[in-house]
Amino acid sequence: MNSNVEIRKLSKRFGPTVALDNVDICAYEGEILGLIGENGSGKSTVTSIYAGMQKCDSGEMYFYGERWEPSSMTDALKKGVGMIIQENGTVPGISVAANIYLGETDEFTKGFLVDGKKMTEKAQEALNRIGADHIDAGALTGSLDFQDRKLIEIAKVMAKEPKVLVVDETTTALSQKGRDIIYDIMKKMKEEGKTVIFISHDLDEIMTRCDRLTVLRDGKIIRTFSSDEFDEDAIKASMIGRELQGSYYRDDYDGKTSDEIVLKAVDLNLADQMIDLSFDLHKGEILGIGGLSHCGMHTLGKVLFGAVHPEKGEVRVNDVSIRNEAKAMKEGLGYVAKDRDTESLCLEASIKDNIAIAGLDKFAVSNTFILPSRENRYVKKQIDSLSIKCAGADQYVNALSGGNKQKVAFGKWIGRDSSILILDCPTRGVDIGVKQAMYQLMYQMKKEGKAIVLISEEMAELIGMSDRLLVMKDGRIQKEFMRSPQLSESDIIEYMI
Repeated sequence: MNSNVEIRKLSKRFGPTVALDNVDICAYEGEILGLIGENGSGKSTVTSIYAGMQKCDSGEMYFYGERWEPSSMTDALKKGVGMIIQENGTVPGISVAANIYLGETDEFTKGFLVDGKKMTEKAQEALNRIGADHIDAGALTGSLDFQDRKLIEIAKVMAKEPKVLVVDETTTALSQKGRDIIYDIMKKMKEEGKTVIFISHDLDEIMTRCDRLTVLRDGKIIRTFSSDEFDEDAIKASMIGRELQGSYYRDDYDGKTSDEIVLKAVDLNLADQMIDLSFDLHKGEILGIGGLSHCGMHTLGKVLFGAVHPEKGEVRVNDVSIRNEAKAMKEGLGYVAKDRDTESLCLEASIKDNIAIAGLDKFAVSNTFILPSRENRYVKKQIDSLSIKCAGADQYVNALSGGNKQKVAFGKWIGRDSSILILDCPTRGVDIGVKQAMYQLMYQMKKEGKAIVLISEEMAELIGMSDRLLVMKDGRIQKEFMRSPQLSESDIIEYMI
């Protein structure tokens, strides 16, 4: 096989943090190469440098034997290297077609005018080609959900027919239909002798899809496994430098919760997202909400926190109707959104500002005066207790890995001692070590009497952590399952589809 991607002695620092330390990677024609490692291991950094998103400090890169120094992601894509990033990469205030051809409207321009009709038709063809024909190329991008915005990014990249495709944690944002679109693209590129570099934290997924698997840890290559060497325990040990200790999910099955109801959802209705939806949440309960991506469960999370108003019905906590986020916070609710970077965090602010903003009433004097010493102690406690890997509290959140961003989002609500947490896909895009820590944290909170609504598209997560599981379909609750060692994914899926 011929190598078309070569990376030699690549190094990168972000201030005092070493992101890459003399990394060497080769990928071959007709190959799907997996990259795996804990958050902050360097896998997204090395691929983003190769795809033109940022520059390295030192090292060399080659593309089909020629020196490779793309000036930008657009430049890299034009020359044959495309990357689908983990987080949102679309502009909400413009059309789908304008996003697909952002910065590349020359072929549709006559004089000073852009032929919008022609551009929309071409964009629709690009969407149809990847199997996303349910998306209207003329629609406003901001009106679409996170998954469909991700499919727009995929269509944009594949419209250029890249020879090398980097897929960075994209599948975690997609339902099974979206994942199948990605898998089909990867398979086709492999068959055509092209190359895919696939980053994922899902070991089953990556072992199923990849020909080889390279493990990074602390900015260094630890080991590369060929497909006949794939072993889950060996890969995990390579990723974290040790064997995982303790249980991954909960290992109890008593499902005991208090009789005390801490939250009531009463007859919630909102278009086709929620239809006559009612349930109770008990003190010390982890209530799982599962279903396909468009079943309404993600909207439900926003309604429970008061961020979206139902057309009918209400959410009650402590006999108080939750009508907005301020009321929700006052009554002890916290909310971690699926779309973390736009709804749960301010990326252009520091870790300190992100954590402190939700806890002003906890450390400010008379809810008015902020004493820096008290604020610093409040934030440091969360950084230490959650083991947030950072240069310091003043580091901007946009410089953190996905798992550490998620820890900051958790820290906002844990810091203010929220008694009810609404967690929407809380482990999306985080590694196994961070996942285990989050699961242990959730279980500890349960034992402390806190209540958690766990909204997830991951069946294993719902089965492994929930005391009770509600399955949604088309805005309605289809089935309720109690915690049991006999509960299987097939039992749940039957009511989802």
